[in-house]
Amino acid sequence: MWVTQTVLKNQNKGTLMSVDQDTVRRIARLARIAVRDDELPALAGELNSILHFVEQLNEVDTKGVEPMTSAVDVTMKMRDDVVTSGNLQKEVTANAPKSEDGFYVVPRVVE
Repeated sequence: MWVTQTVLKNQNKGTLMSVDQDTVRRIARLARIAVRDDELPALAGELNSILHFVEQLNEVDTKGVEPMTSAVDVTMKMRDDVVTSGNLQKEVTANAPKSEDGFYVVPRVVE
């Protein structure tokens, strides 16, 4: 959340967004990524490059541009919704490490 607030403050001021090594360290800790101190300057540079690119994208006038899912106007191919063969429990669970009565058996994760 603090990153979002910082970005919004910087956008409203019209100043360039940037991160320092302390910010990179905090982001890495929050993401649970091990980052050595000697890697911080390079990561800060990469993140700053990304933020500067986003700033360039924010300058593009997109008023009147319809949202789209593809850069090319295409229609999704649809197949007929028909019932196919079913009752394939043995085939579906054949590659499972363990199955029982047509169901996958997995280790308990909540006790």
